[in-house]
Amino acid sequence: MKFALFSLLPLVFVPHVLAQSSEESKPLTLDGEFGLIVTTGNTETTSFKTKLSSHHELESWSNDYIAEALYKQENIENDDGEEESQTSAQKIFLSAQGNYKLDNPEYRLFGFSSYEDDRFSSFKYQATIASGWSHKVWDDEYGKFEYSIGPGYSIAETNEGESANSIIARGALDYRWKISETATFRQQFSTEVGADNTKSKSETSVSAQINGGLAMKVSLTMDHNSDVDEDKEHLDTQTAVTVVYNFF
Repeated sequence: MKFALFSLLPLVFVPHVLAQSSEESKPLTLDGEFGLIVTTGNTETTSFKTKLSSHHELESWSNDYIAEALYKQENIENDDGEEESQTSAQKIFLSAQGNYKLDNPEYRLFGFSSYEDDRFSSFKYQATIASGWSHKVWDDEYGKFEYSIGPGYSIAETNEGESANSIIARGALDYRWKISETATFRQQFSTEVGADNTKSKSETSVSAQINGGLAMKVSLTMDHNSDVDEDKEHLDTQTAVTVVYNFF
């Protein structure tokens, strides 16, 4: 709950995602996201979020890169009745996916890799490599839909130092619907199914353009792990109302 409240009102610079036709797609985009909340008074917290995302469209390749970090610190009362500063969220996530276009460019072969270090999860780190089939089903002025599916391998270490490596099946989808000239709905979902753990992530968002490159975005992000420690929750949620800026 605290994690969701922290994300409610950040001022964030992120890419404003509006569905475009293939002909209007930019060959290279680089978007930055930054959010900061500082509260004082009865509750003192500092929350920080940053993200970089890039899309590179080439003749034979279509590539996506993401790097993001999350940090939260708050003052709590210890057993002696004194306030002390405590970190309550600290996460780093990196991912890259390359899609090689076949004779029909809508059909592709993909390679994917990711790394996640979440201090407050049941894992010291989680990394994934996967490859397989990718398909851009449609991309026009009304929206876009693409998916990828294939086998892979998960490399992870628990907080107890135990290895949690396994063969996985990875699936992902990205759906965008241009509701109007200024509003866009987007649904992203991915899951990595393994023998020991199934890791899934969903992000649902609606963005509305305010003026030029500025837009307002409302999003709900859910991270789920099927295998966690007894004192950990299976599901982490993040609700955000953000200001959006499109650099280029």
